[in-house]
Amino acid sequence: MTALIYLLAAGAEIAGCFAFWAVLRLGRSPLWLAPGVASLVLFAWLLTRVEADAAGRAYAAYGGVYIAASLLWLWLVEHRAPDRWDLIGAFVCLVGAAIILLGPRG
Repeated sequence: MTALIYLLAAGAEIAGCFAFWAVLRLGRSPLWLAPGVASLVLFAWLLTRVEADAAGRAYAAYGGVYIAASLLWLWLVEHRAPDRWDLIGAFVCLVGAAIILLGPRG
């Protein structure tokens, strides 16, 4: 369930941040900000649903998922293919996220 929550949170965060990018960098209507803010609220709420013993650990593990999801956004929404360095970096981040989330705790 944690993986699904992280994926949904990443989608919500990226969509919310992209709304601000669209307004401030691409000249889109400020009306984009309303769903953008709602999406960021959803993102924050979703992260509270993750089973973790501390918020910081949940956020740190989420970081790897966010990076990989951002590259997926780059490819699917912005129509720019990630290069091999993007993919290697995302893999390293996902391994780090798995270590943080699944590592044995004393």
